Amino acid sequence: MIIITGCVRFRPENCDEGARICHEHSVRSRKEEGCISHDCSVDIEDGNLVRFIERWADMAALQQHFAVPESGAFVQQVAAMASAPPEIAIYSAEAVEGAPF
Repeated sequence: MIIITGCVRFRPENCDEGARICHEHSVRSRKEEGCISHDCSVDIEDGNLVRFIERWADMAALQQHFAVPESGAFVQQVAAMASAPPEIAIYSAEAVEGAPF
């Protein structure tokens, strides 16, 4: 499984529109083959910050996601409204069985 964490900090005047665009991107991405989950949320301590967490079946699915024209357009849109460059981290992971909870 591939896990992505990321965030984008919007300029204050762009927060509402930025959050709307992020939500639309998550909803659209969930429909793609290989997407296990794709979620975003506004940080409760910083209303200008939207955080992402995504889970993809494998790297091939993620690469297909990045190749979708709407994904590229999304990155350009949020970068234009952000006060700093968006951040992203990509991890390869496997589930841990028998967690104590």
